[in-house]
This record gives sequence, structure tokens and C-alpha cells, in this order.
Amino acid sequence: MAKVIGSYLIAKQLKEEGVDTLFYLMGGPNFDIVMAAEDQGINCVDFRHEQAAAYAAHAYARVTGKPGVTTAASGPGTLNLLTGIYTAAIDCAPMVILGGAGPVHEIGREAFQEVDQQSIIDPMVKWSHRTTQAARYPEVVSMAFREAVNGRPGPVYIDCGADVLYEEVEEDEAISGTHATRRTRPVAEPGAIKEVIDMMSAAERPIIFAGGGAFFSGSAPELERFVDVTKTPFYTAPMSRGLVPEDNAVSFQGARSTAMREADFVLVVGTRLNWMMQYGQRFAQDAKIVQIDIDGRELGHNRNIDLGIQADAKAAMGQLLAEAEAREGEFADRLESDWVIHLREDNDRRAEQSAPLLNSDAQPIHPLRLCKEIREFLDRDAIVSVDGNEILHFGRQSIPTNVPGHRLNSGVTGTMGVGLPYGIGAQLAKPDAQVLVLHGDGSMGQNAMEIDTAVRHNLPVVTVISNNAGWTARTPGQRKPGRELGFTAYHKMAESLGAYGEEVTDPAEIKPALDRAYSSGKAAVINVIVEPTAAGVSRAWGGSRME
Repeated sequence: MAKVIGSYLIAKQLKEEGVDTLFYLMGGPNFDIVMAAEDQGINCVDFRHEQAAAYAAHAYARVTGKPGVTTAASGPGTLNLLTGIYTAAIDCAPMVILGGAGPVHEIGREAFQEVDQQSIIDPMVKWSHRTTQAARYPEVVSMAFREAVNGRPGPVYIDCGADVLYEEVEEDEAISGTHATRRTRPVAEPGAIKEVIDMMSAAERPIIFAGGGAFFSGSAPELERFVDVTKTPFYTAPMSRGLVPEDNAVSFQGARSTAMREADFVLVVGTRLNWMMQYGQRFAQDAKIVQIDIDGRELGHNRNIDLGIQADAKAAMGQLLAEAEAREGEFADRLESDWVIHLREDNDRRAEQSAPLLNSDAQPIHPLRLCKEIREFLDRDAIVSVDGNEILHFGRQSIPTNVPGHRLNSGVTGTMGVGLPYGIGAQLAKPDAQVLVLHGDGSMGQNAMEIDTAVRHNLPVVTVISNNAGWTARTPGQRKPGRELGFTAYHKMAESLGAYGEEVTDPAEIKPALDRAYSSGKAAVINVIVEPTAAGVSRAWGGSRME
């Protein structure tokens, strides 16, 4: 065989791992990784900022369930990935990061862009490695993919020194990557499965709460069928909406707080009891709680639980489903139970309370009216990426999701600027899907130049900006330094970059504008002028209630 360089060995192994998309910003010494990846038939998509490339890789993972892959140049290029790595790490999303780096054999000599990237990134990733021999790249890349998806998923990092990337080796002397032809999943103890169904059957006010572990394990089909069999109201973590369609008969999204506060039994599947859940205190103290997680450290973390099951979510839900189906008669009357009726009525009551704003003809437009028009326009299986402050909360209240992986937002970290990069990553993951980004004007400004990325790569992502001329809502009489941004003409910016752009001030023009944007077949920005004082419902840091 002929001699090859390290970059070629990386790209070839990426292809063997099933990678079809690489997110990057050009530069050295990783440029040859990109060229070799293109030669392997991998779609390489360049961004205007490394941070956005990392966000897009995260979104790709959230939509497909497969690791997103990103690479950046040495020093500042790789360090610009940090916020995206952090956001994916907290979301437990699998990513493989290839960081270009200075020459390994010149460490300590103050080489160009020399910085200990591995030590900086290591606290935020599941696993990291600095390869010193090009021949090991296939082996190390295959290790990285296993680490990214093993157990609780997350990002992993390979530090790619320039000298190793350009090192020449005989291709047949490279150490091959290794894989398991078939893998089993950790299952729950059979006795525990029966105990869970016993508890669920005996409960008067049961709910299910699921999250990222349920999504990445691929357990959505089992979870949906389990909900249908047991007729149990369900809720999810924000980034996992769509695990069960939200037009299901026991979906009462408007009654979320009531359900969590009053439930006497909670089945927690693949999600953490973190600050969003008030560290588990959103559930009543006397509620019986069963928690299923691949990571045993999460069982009983932050509050006491009655039963912890360390298992793969898909495997455990398959076991629970089989037991529930065998005892389906015990749940036959649940749709007409006092609990379901109570939640349905609470959901309807809240919908009635929101109706005046959802249907308001006021100008500036109320954000809830904007959300209603979007909801009515979108396909049932549309992918929606939401980013901002007020609009994030209004969108949460009023726009449903019915397909796993089709809802993206700022998540547990509240990271701003993710919306458009997420939308681009989602469109690349599912090119035929209808993708809509719903952005606040402040957060849009952080990565607005990625409009250019969408244009250059012919991605028909439509971004709707809820433009309230600043960060957060304007509160008369309240001091908010830095709040005011003015009405940024993002639609004109979009037009200057080759995208479709339009400003909307009349609520009756929202749907026509959406139709024109999608009909253009191009990346598009609809800049909607909304009421600056409209404030969404939020929660304070630490979990104390603000609603």
C-alpha cells in the first residue's frame, strides 16, 4: 500500500463509523481532515464561527440520535468550540470533536497557537485523547465513537497535533478500528418490572416523565405504546418533547405544573432531577417515584426515590410494556378517571386563559399570537428550534411537538445563540423536513452570520424572529441595563446575504409571510415586530417558582 497521512486515516475511519456530515470552520492543521473527508463522500459544512459549528453538530445528534462530528483549527479555533461542547455535555448528547493542535513534539517550546487544549476541554467531555502516532488514528477514532455513545452519551475529544496529522505511514501498518458486531442492552430485574406495574396500577394520580436517555436509547416507540396501554399522562424534559406525540389523548401540556405537583406516582425515564425539576421537589414529597437510568449515580440523586432501576431505557421500557400489555385490563378505565378528567379540565382552562392573547389583533404583535400562527402553519412533523428568553417561554406554552428529536431549544444550560445553528444542523440531519427556527432578536444577533452558511449550502431553513427590540421584556419602571437593542433589521441583513427576508407588523400577515418564505426555496428570515412588554413565564435559578 502507498503511504498516507494521519488526516487521511481519520477521515477514512469517520466514514467507517457511518459519519455522513462534518461540521467545521476551515484552518490549520485540520484542513486536510476536511479535504480527506470530502474525498470519502462526507458532506463537509463550513460555518462562520466554530461555536455555531459545535451547536449544529449537537443538533444533528439530537435529531438523528447519532454522534455529531466537528473539527476546528488549533488554538482559538478549537477553543471557540467550548460553549458548544459544554452545552452538549450538559444535554448528554454524543459528539466527537477533532481539535486541531500545535505539534505534539514541540509542546513546551511556545509553538504557534500552542495551548493545552486537552486540559481545558477535558473537564467537559466524557473522554479525551492526545494521539502521538498517526498509525493509531483509526483505533483512536473508533474508541471515541464507542465512548460517545456508551452508557450515558456525551461529547468526546481527540487532540490532533499538526505533526501527527501530517505524519506519513504505510496504510496497511495503521491500527484498525474495532467494533462489536452485536451488542445487548442492560435490562432491569424482572421482579422490579412487576413491582413498577403494581405501583402504577395502584396509583390514583400517575404520570410519566421522560428525557434525553429515553431519546438516545431509541425507546420512543416503546414509550408511546406504554402510554397508550396504561393511559398515563406524560411529560418530558424540554429538549425531549415529541418522545410521545403531544396530540395524544393523555397529553395535557398546559397542566404540567398541576400534574407534577399533585401526582402520587411518577415514572422517571432517562432524565435527571436537576434545577429544572427543582431538584426533584416539583413532585409531592409523598409521591412514589421510580427512576430508570443507565447511570446508577442518578438514582436517588437530589431526592429520595422508592425504586431505582439501572438499565437501558429502551430495554426497560420494553420489559414494562410487555408486563403492562399482559395486564391491560387494569388500566381500561383510566381515560375516564378523575385524574385524567382533572388534568384535561385544567389544560382546557389554561387554554381559555391564553385565548385572548393567542387571537389578539394588537400591534405590535403579541408573541402568543405569533406562536399560534406558526403552530397552525407548520406540518405536524416539523422540526422546531426555539432560542431566546420571552419567546422560548411563549413557544413552550403554545407550539407542540409530535416526533422524537424534532424539538430543539436552549435546554438545561439556557445557552443563547443556538437557534439558527441548531436549525442548520437539523436541516442537514433531515434534508426533507420542514425546519423552523423561532428566535428572539437578542439571541439571533449572536450567530446571525450563519444566515450566510444556510445560503451557501442551499439549506431552506426559515427563521422567524420575535423582535421585541431587546433582551427580555421591557418592564416599565424597572432598571434593566443593556436591555435595549432597538429594532434590528434582520430581514434586510438576510436579503444582503442572499436569503429571503421580510418584515411583518400585522398579525394577519404572519401566515402569508411564512408561505412566501418556504415557497422561496431559500434560507429565509421573517422579522416580526412584537410587543416589547410581553413577558413569558419563567423559573428562577435554583428552582424557586416564578409562576
